[in-house]
Amino acid sequence: MERFNAASTEDAERALLACLHSPGWAVRVAAHRPYPNLDSLLAAADEAAYDLPRAERLAALTAEALPGLPEDAYSAAHTALNAANAAYESRFGHPFVIYVDDLKPDEALDHVLEGIRSRLANDPEEERLVAGEELRRLARGRLIALLTDGDR
Repeated sequence: MERFNAASTEDAERALLACLHSPGWAVRVAAHRPYPNLDSLLAAADEAAYDLPRAERLAALTAEALPGLPEDAYSAAHTALNAANAAYESRFGHPFVIYVDDLKPDEALDHVLEGIRSRLANDPEEERLVAGEELRRLARGRLIALLTDGDR
């Protein structure tokens, strides 16, 4: 936390962009330093993510990729995931995003496939909210990893 607070503005923003590809979000979160602790940083990051303008949220979503499949995943899983993502992207105009960092690798594939199939039934406005929440969770998880990596 101390290194993040003491980093130059450019370095802090660069680190934040690795967590969420949103220049406005990175600028806003970096500008409010110093943070007294990780919880206050996460709260500020959440608030900034909730406030993303539609165009910036879409750009951040577009910069995301599907979670990787385990190396031993069978080819039918790759085909199913690619087909589901293509249908999702066609319907909503951006790639499917979902937070899976708290799952075991062998649970992630089923979670992603179940999530993408169920979310295809959402109307565009409902999915905008769900995708925005998943994007916020991704950024939050990456921030935690970034700032606690050296502490483990």
